[in-house]
Amino acid sequence: MCGIVGAIAQRDVTTILVEGLRRLEYRGYDSTGLALAQPGGELALWRTIGKVTQLAEKVKASPREGVLGIAHSRWATHGGVTEANAHPHVSEGRIALIHNGIIENYLEIRAALSAKGYVFASETDTEVVAHLIHEFVKQGHDLTEAVKLAVRQLTGAYAIVVFDALQPDRIVVARIASPLVIGFGQGENFVASDVQALLPVTRQFIFLEEGDVADVRRDAVTVFDADGRVVQRKRHESSLSADAVERGEYAHYMLKEIHEQPRAIADTLEGRIANDRILPNIFGVDAETLLRRVRHVQIVACGTSYHGGLVARYWCESLAAIPCNVEIASEFRYREFVAPKDSLFVTISQSGETADTLAALSEAKKHGYLATLVICNVPESSLVRESDLVLMTRAGPEIGVASTKANTTQLAALALLMLELARINGLPAERLRELVAELASLPRVVDAVLKVEGQVRELAQRFVPKQHALFLGRGTHWPVALEGALKLKEISYIHAEGYPAGELKHGPLALVDAQMPVVAVVPNDHLLEKLKSNLAEVRARGGELFVFADEAAEIDARQFGVGEGHGALVKLDSGGNFIAPAVLTVPLQLLAYHVAVLRGTDVDQPRNLAKSVTVE
Repeated sequence: MCGIVGAIAQRDVTTILVEGLRRLEYRGYDSTGLALAQPGGELALWRTIGKVTQLAEKVKASPREGVLGIAHSRWATHGGVTEANAHPHVSEGRIALIHNGIIENYLEIRAALSAKGYVFASETDTEVVAHLIHEFVKQGHDLTEAVKLAVRQLTGAYAIVVFDALQPDRIVVARIASPLVIGFGQGENFVASDVQALLPVTRQFIFLEEGDVADVRRDAVTVFDADGRVVQRKRHESSLSADAVERGEYAHYMLKEIHEQPRAIADTLEGRIANDRILPNIFGVDAETLLRRVRHVQIVACGTSYHGGLVARYWCESLAAIPCNVEIASEFRYREFVAPKDSLFVTISQSGETADTLAALSEAKKHGYLATLVICNVPESSLVRESDLVLMTRAGPEIGVASTKANTTQLAALALLMLELARINGLPAERLRELVAELASLPRVVDAVLKVEGQVRELAQRFVPKQHALFLGRGTHWPVALEGALKLKEISYIHAEGYPAGELKHGPLALVDAQMPVVAVVPNDHLLEKLKSNLAEVRARGGELFVFADEAAEIDARQFGVGEGHGALVKLDSGGNFIAPAVLTVPLQLLAYHVAVLRGTDVDQPRNLAKSVTVE
């Protein structure tokens, strides 16, 4: 997602705007810009390719002051990475506009405006909106009315922030399927795409709803709903400090980051799906042309990211009908391999600096892969810079060494990729709509699942004296079992292993006894009956079962000896078979966390481990 910041005040807002962009850098961008209203109806504009620091240097080199301004960090979708395509876009020297999202009917509007004499300086869909608003202002409408008229003609998912240098008393914003917040100060007000951008200047916010248009002035904010009626949106006080990486009310960063997952996943999906479909160009300009050529996918990653790749393999082959291999980067980089024809090389990394994954990417480039794509959380990392296509997870800062929100946002991003490949390869439209709708519900479902924390905290006590644990799953939930085991061993130092449940009889069953807790993840899918048989095998050997099951799965606690202080059955809504791997990951994170707390380990900085593995 691009970054939006705006301010109207009695003081110079330049520093506020630049700092706001800095606080949104993790979301990914390739160019930046800033515009200020000037006395006498003039407009000051700075735009540059690259980092926020480069924009700050450009502003410092030719300083101007202004009490009204907007700033933007862009990730290219329409038009390449050029200064001309960077935001803000300006119409006739007076209308300055920034925009997140995609205007789907921009070519039609562009043609109509060209016929009226408007000259376009960029390749973007954004500039079309600036000229369209100017056209309505030219007809005699004030800026607020002009924006209302303009959005009636727009199709797509977008957030728009605009000012008129000749009406420097207001900023006007509009929202469709792309979040915008308004921040309230004393004699000054602000707008942004994310609360985090404004935390240094305010903690009072309203969140605009679908179809809202807002007139933001220094001393007043007026919100109009999709029908044009004046409405009041509830004001919220943020509990976050100006430093978003502080723990706040949470005892540990890991717990904070577990609870941030609904918002983080929503950020991953925002501006990428709308109306039960995937929006175009989310992987970059002309990415679809390249993805149409893909006949094989190779995924390479480490640790938690590798587990996400294993889930994606099931999606890729079952939905897109494209063969997919998944390998651990430290193994891939040292073996001789052959790149299948038209193969897409996908890397996954939270930091973008994982040494083995970077080395694997370097090796892959020597072997003729069709293209490289990275799923990552850090926009200026090495993997991002060196890959052809990029999908940022937008998870925000993750401080805890044991990855939580990075994992679930990676799964959301991988789901987007596999659904796009499935669409291109002929997945029926109705099935695709169902899956996209299910994916869109993921933030809500994860938020609901977090409410089982009390149950998980209680059952965690029974793991405290244990030295070993098994985690079981089948299909897409075998990688979930792997991830659950990894989390437990990382922070509690209990030896834990994840297995495909069908492998029990091939060795692991020998370990099962009354002292071996066995954790199972049970979705309501086609493998349910098979998994029940596996759990019965554990019960028959005296194993203690801790079952996390979809509430629709018919699991009889008595059948597996669960209850009265022996094992546990936790039922929850997994939201559907497609998103269930991400949902059922969450209670396993909570289990690992609470076991570690009870055992007194260093939850956020477990022994011998680092957050970013930048050495081999």
